Formats: sequence, C-alpha cells, structure tokens
Amino acid sequence: MTDLKSVQRQNGVALWRQIADRIRAAINAGTYDATGMIPAEMVLAEQFGVNRHTVRSALAALAQEGIVKAEQGRGTMIRHRQRLSFPISRRTRFTAGIGDQARDIEGLLLSSTVQEARADVARGLSIERGASVLKLELLRKADHRPVSVSTSWFPLPRFDGIAEAYRRSGSITRAFADCGLEDYVRQETEISAVHAEQEDVAELQLSPGAIVLVTKAVNTDLTGQPVQYSITRFPADHVQLVVAG
Repeated sequence: MTDLKSVQRQNGVALWRQIADRIRAAINAGTYDATGMIPAEMVLAEQFGVNRHTVRSALAALAQEGIVKAEQGRGTMIRHRQRLSFPISRRTRFTAGIGDQARDIEGLLLSSTVQEARADVARGLSIERGASVLKLELLRKADHRPVSVSTSWFPLPRFDGIAEAYRRSGSITRAFADCGLEDYVRQETEISAVHAEQEDVAELQLSPGAIVLVTKAVNTDLTGQPVQYSITRFPADHVQLVVAG
C-alpha cells in the first residue's frame, strides 16, 4: 500500500503538492478501489498531520487534473479513466504502440531549430560536442487529446530534411524513410517521473503540479550508429509505459 504519511516539511516542495502526489499514487495503486472514494478531508488531514485547508488544496489540484470529482453529499469520488498503454521495446514506434487504443492519431511539428550539440545530446548521438544537430519539438495526440510532447535531436547533415518530412507525415518512422533510413532500433531508454514544467502543462493541457513520465532514449540504425536522441514527456494519468522484453 502507498505510504500516505511520507510528507516532509522544509524540503522545497509544498505540502499540498506532496499530498496530491501521495493520493495520486494511492489511486494508481488501487488503494481506494473498494469504495471508489477518497477518504474525508478530516481523515486525510489526520493521516498527513496537516490542516484541512492543505488537504483541500491537494484535492482541488487533483480535481483540476480530472482525477477526482467532489460530489455534493457524497464526498470526493475517483474518476476512473482508461489510460493508454505505450510499450517501450527494441522497435518502439508511436503509432504502432498506441495501435487500436485510439481511433485518430496525429503528430504535430511545433518547431525546428539547427543548433550546436550540448553535452548530453553529443553523448547520445556519439558526436562531438558543438557539432550541428537538428532539434525538433513534437506534439502527439490520440483522439485529439495530447499524449506526449518530445524534444528530439538528429545529426546533420544526414537528416537535414527530416523536419519537413515529419511535417508532411506526422510520423518519425515515415520521416526517417523519406531521409533514406528504412529501419531503426531503440538502443536504450531511461524512464523517470517529475512534475510537469510550465511549457508541458500548456502543451499537454495539465494542471500545475501534474506528474509526467519522462523517457530519454537513443535510436540507432542497424549498424549501431545513433540517429536520434529524444526526451519525451507523457501525462502520467493518461499514459502508462510498459517495458516489453
């Protein structure tokens, strides 16, 4: 069971946000499945050792995220929503991964910039720091709902046409093919969870304090040469990541 008492004062994170995180984790763990309801404010205040106003702020944030809903005379109900499962595997593909879970899938190019590779990008692409790379900001939607926003870097000049190719197709796989790369594989993926930053709150239509799942990944061609380094953010209450064997 999720530990509901592990809030810490003076750690730089507001108490209401810590409480919202603990309740969100408890919901995901099925702690409240028997009733479908969050405990009363007074009960939560006692569990967390805070006042009811702090608990109320946490529940208000979860309500903004669409996770819970206050019902007059009943209490705070959990709003169960089906989360999309996105597999992480050797051949990770967004469209294939979402598959038949959504009727309409689209990829949007938000921006395209040529820049010098910073340290982590150079390391991911196995190139010299400061070498020219193409940076793309991408937004992906399933049934018109934002499900990921990503920042990807590609080595130049090999993929200098990939921005326009992606704009046409909305697919990295098809954009790679247009640039002469017919197949590619996932070399590594690092997964973490953080609070959404301001830009991601806007792009993913989240409330402040929402949790996003973050993947840092390197894709390579079939010779092992890196072709893409990406950092992707998924809304944790909409998408679950499944690591496939």
